[in-house]
Amino acid sequence: MSWIYPAVLGGCLLATLPLELVLKVGVYRRLRRLLLTLLPVLAVFVLWDALAIHAGHWHYRHLLGIRIGNLPIEELAFFVVVPLCAVLTLEAVRRRRPEWSIGDERP
Repeated sequence: MSWIYPAVLGGCLLATLPLELVLKVGVYRRLRRLLLTLLPVLAVFVLWDALAIHAGHWHYRHLLGIRIGNLPIEELAFFVVVPLCAVLTLEAVRRRRPEWSIGDERP
């Protein structure tokens, strides 16, 4: 059993939390928008991982041992934490550099 993977994910969340608190990017306040961003990523990659593990293409070691189906809980958390941190970072950049186009601006 190893806490390294959860610790890294926790570090990612701690590193990006100030973007929400200090810059007030509002990612957590817009829950519907956040879920619409995270759910497709979660669906695709959870399915991909589950199929790859089932087919024996890869496996995981040195984890906590908690699984949902055949997926380690850390892997499921990864598919939430990493995109969440990316969204927080993107929104922080948008806040600090509003003149930069990122492609989802209204005409």
